[in-house]
Amino acid sequence: MTSRLVVSAFVSLDGVMQAPGGPGEDDDNGFKHGGWLAPHVDEGFNRIMGDQLDRADGMLLGRRSYDILSSYWPHVSDEDGGAEINSMPKYVATRSPMTAEWRNTEVLAGEAAQTVADLKRRTDGEIITQGSSDLIRTLQRAELVDEYRLMVFPVVLGEGKRMFAEGTLPAGLKLTGCTTTDAGVVYMTYAWTGDPVYSSVA
Repeated sequence: MTSRLVVSAFVSLDGVMQAPGGPGEDDDNGFKHGGWLAPHVDEGFNRIMGDQLDRADGMLLGRRSYDILSSYWPHVSDEDGGAEINSMPKYVATRSPMTAEWRNTEVLAGEAAQTVADLKRRTDGEIITQGSSDLIRTLQRAELVDEYRLMVFPVVLGEGKRMFAEGTLPAGLKLTGCTTTDAGVVYMTYAWTGDPVYSSVA
């Protein structure tokens, strides 16, 4: 029994994943571009997100992403799309103990590299992340990510928290799927293959 950990993320063309959903979502370091995702949401985007949720057996969140999502989704009716995400098992990785009031949420208190590794060993199926840039970097360094599902949006932001920040552990990836929405969002899936392979074009 081992789960597959999938990093699902929205990124700008220059790799920024900070505050896609709206202004004020994450203003760290004076970030002023919150809400860059919304103008590109269309039927294709909704279909991709629906498919990801249908395939997922659980969702892993960092503390900040948990706070953002848990302030919204519990108040969304089943008819408006709340049923699936509210009933799904959710795990929040945090260094400090906390009380999680969002239904079906388990707190993973401690160092995420250890608590998430333990979670993968004791569950099966597919666990996806949502947001949580700091947590993702920890998972990358611990080589716990099995797959990336990246939605790349046609916008350049020039600053902000990036998907693959300086110091990211080098890794080899294999492209397993690619599609484009009518709004110009490119959806790519990559499987982790281990260390990069180096050669020369000479």
